[in-house]
Amino acid sequence: MTEVIPAYQYANGQRTDTITGYKYTIALPERGLEKVNVRIDGPKLMEAPESSFVEVKFDGLELYFYWQNNLPQVGAKATGIALASNKG
Repeated sequence: MTEVIPAYQYANGQRTDTITGYKYTIALPERGLEKVNVRIDGPKLMEAPESSFVEVKFDGLELYFYWQNNLPQVGAKATGIALASNKG
């Protein structure tokens, strides 16, 4: 994980000031460090790392596809996040 940003509620196609959850930005080493945001609704579960990144694991991870500007995009959501154990 490299960053944590708020996810806002939208009403009538406009962003409101209401935070509904957080997006945890992850970098994928096997995809040339391409980044994907994983949304988790509710309170912030982790702070952004002070170093460049930390390894994490997700609970209830779901990937989905959607279209934006006539191009397919990958989205992700989860129910939880925790630091990954380096002990395998």
